[in-house]
Amino acid sequence: MTKAYFVNHTHWDREWYFTTQDAQVLSDRLFTDVLTELEEHPEANFTLDGQMSIVDEFVEIHPEAKERIHKLVERGQLFIGPWYTQTDANIPDAESLLRNLVIGINDARQNFGKPMMLGYLPDTFGFNANLPMILNQVGIRDFLCWRGTNFKRQTKSVYFKWKGLGNNIVFAANFPFGYFTGQIDLKSKKNLNDFVKDRLDKGIKFEAEHGNNDEVLIPSGIDQMNIIHNISDTIAKINKISKNSVEISTYPKFMKLLREKDLDTYQGELRYPTYSRVHRTIGSVRSRNKRKNFALEQAITRRLEPLMVIAHNAGIELSNGLIIKLWKELFKLQPHDTLGGSVTDNVAVDINHRFKQANEIVDGLENYIKKRIAQRLKLNDHDVIVFNADPQPFDGYKKISFISRSKNIKFDNKYDATIINEDYVESRPNIMQLTPNGYQFKDEPGYFKLEVLLKIQMAGLGYEVIHFEDSNEPMPELTAADGNSISNNRFVLTFVNHQFELKRDNHVFKNVISVHDQGNDGDTYDFSPLKNDQEITLSWNGDLTRVISQDVQQLILTGNWKLPKTLKDRSKGSNDLEKVPYKLIISLKKNDPVLSCDLRINNTVLDHRLRIAIKTGIDSEYADAQIQGGFTKTENLPIDDNWNDEFVEKPVNIYNFDHIVGIRNENQGLYFLGYGEKEYEKVDDSIYVTLMATTGQLGKPNLLWRPGRASGDTTSLGHQMEPTPMAEELGNNEFKFGLAYFDGEELSESQIANVADKWLSQSISYQLQTFNLFVNRLDNKIWDIEFSNDLPPISKNENWLSLNLPCSISAIYPAYTVKDSYVLRLSNMSDKIVDVSDLKEKGYLLTNALEEVIDSKYQIEPYSMATFIKKY
Repeated sequence: MTKAYFVNHTHWDREWYFTTQDAQVLSDRLFTDVLTELEEHPEANFTLDGQMSIVDEFVEIHPEAKERIHKLVERGQLFIGPWYTQTDANIPDAESLLRNLVIGINDARQNFGKPMMLGYLPDTFGFNANLPMILNQVGIRDFLCWRGTNFKRQTKSVYFKWKGLGNNIVFAANFPFGYFTGQIDLKSKKNLNDFVKDRLDKGIKFEAEHGNNDEVLIPSGIDQMNIIHNISDTIAKINKISKNSVEISTYPKFMKLLREKDLDTYQGELRYPTYSRVHRTIGSVRSRNKRKNFALEQAITRRLEPLMVIAHNAGIELSNGLIIKLWKELFKLQPHDTLGGSVTDNVAVDINHRFKQANEIVDGLENYIKKRIAQRLKLNDHDVIVFNADPQPFDGYKKISFISRSKNIKFDNKYDATIINEDYVESRPNIMQLTPNGYQFKDEPGYFKLEVLLKIQMAGLGYEVIHFEDSNEPMPELTAADGNSISNNRFVLTFVNHQFELKRDNHVFKNVISVHDQGNDGDTYDFSPLKNDQEITLSWNGDLTRVISQDVQQLILTGNWKLPKTLKDRSKGSNDLEKVPYKLIISLKKNDPVLSCDLRINNTVLDHRLRIAIKTGIDSEYADAQIQGGFTKTENLPIDDNWNDEFVEKPVNIYNFDHIVGIRNENQGLYFLGYGEKEYEKVDDSIYVTLMATTGQLGKPNLLWRPGRASGDTTSLGHQMEPTPMAEELGNNEFKFGLAYFDGEELSESQIANVADKWLSQSISYQLQTFNLFVNRLDNKIWDIEFSNDLPPISKNENWLSLNLPCSISAIYPAYTVKDSYVLRLSNMSDKIVDVSDLKEKGYLLTNALEEVIDSKYQIEPYSMATFIKKY
């Protein structure tokens, strides 16, 4: 007889084919009923899906319930947290995943007592290989999930130890038949015999047999489902019918039992579509949102949070309230359906609005910090303040934006200043102006909005004020020049015979950048090829322009591709083709190790997948990809013709990466650096990165790569097909990426990560000016103030932290729980231990990510992170 631990829960998608507001309507009475049932039945318990956001939203409309929730949590009847939202585990970066836990746990502790300290993700579409490391950062040692496992290829048991890329481990419990294995609805209650025979005992048997387990975990619940009323009576009846012993339990209780068992260890990602779909190609659906998510992550961690630390040092105080609200808005954008894109267009409208609101918080806080510092320094309109938001020295190029009446200006020669973009605003006559004598009407002169590239050296985490003067000569700018190649001391890129050829020393990479297109018969869950359709190579057939300055060179290619408008046109082989305009700008700066590319496409066709291929010419079985907190190698595994005998979707060799992916051998490597592109496939000696996979349907049945029912319930009883025209991503799409080559001593994971980090370094500048008070939206309302004489003095050149460490900076931000302190989090992307004992000598306390001091060596384990706190 097997003992089954029965856990009652609800799974709560915040949005899907319904909106967050719809979900709140459902939660209003359902959660109220849960509280009442638990209060009346102290033997019962309930798990509220492991995310704090739904508790926040319920308490917002039921503030009187806060104390009730707190009591039930403390009594061990109601389980909440630890996540703020049920996150996707493949697309967000490591810091987002970690901060989701930190803020969720802090919320639970501050408002409701203790969170459920388990890595509980019951419905996420697979899991990155380093998630155990992220869970360990907050002290979580257990993980529960449904999707992604295969008991033939990974581990023989549904219970195992899951090891991250390095040495981090969690105890894992898998629900092979889903979080609804023991789902008891009203129909099941009325037909308990059938339920036990046809569902419950079968689930128990499967879990017992896969690992020779005499104790198993049975979750009972489903999406937006209520608590089981009088659960003890129902379980008593089940025990009279079942061949097994069923006991009311909790996830923490079962995981405590599991930790006492001798379990096999598995290392690697969990993304096999064996018992459930993991949607391996969802990383390119609604690709605009993936890129917007990436840009927002970078804006928070690489711009705003470091600026807040700079602001504190400059005597400008801000609270953490808005930044935590900002993170919560980002977390609401990162659940599996939301960030994956498997939502209706009605929900997509809400998602776009959420991105807009989050970016407004970023822009507003940044605007406030920059203007207040400029005001303290009493800058004039010929001063530009340039920030280094990284806590390490910077030597390279920054772009600054400012306004000038003329282009006849000059900077100090050491900056090698070059205009790279300009916009002239015409003068306006008879503009009202408030003067000491009242309102007067004057002519407003015209001006230039300029973007200028500067060569600059800066110490870490600070700023420098750069002055420009009027001149009799115009500033240098990019000018057209003959030729078809650009070069620096590292690269030569040539466009010849409609192909790009890259040279580095004695290495020549022919046809290094190409674009490929194919029809997409899939939906908002998965790409799937159109029957009898093949991927085609699109010709670089446009007009080439070369522009150069003393420090930067560009090739600009403008043209049109011609593609079938619809899937029907592709199937018929129609010659009636649609123009797809594109513009590719490839830039190369002096001494820069990265070739930077900007591909702008006006998408005019439907249902297709567009990929960019980087041909490396390197012979290797593996692709080398950076994921959350480390590097992993992937190889193309053979796929049997009868793959659907084992899998519910085709286990294609398509993977996710975070910032960088490439192919290397012992001597050299060529890498793609992404800016929100997340999906790749190794094809021979090339890396194919998906730019976009567009579709007009939420879910479709009987796909070539996904036979059977439609995902998303669109062909279930009582449901209907859901068109998603917004997911066609018509109109302008911009893809930023880079190419980097490594050899010799450069060919280390730390060095590769450092190059990507520097490529993503932010250009942040500010100018006090009166030409246009809406260049920064809040400038017009951030009035001059009298600064206290007690503020720390600041000069026109300041830096507060300049580290030289052999690892990446994951984050630097004002501490959440320790007053007048900041957090520094480091990420070791290599397979070797990194010593950071210098930080101890500089007064940094070693903590976990929850800012709790821990007793450990000042070392960072391979593919791991470490958190430090220091007083300002």
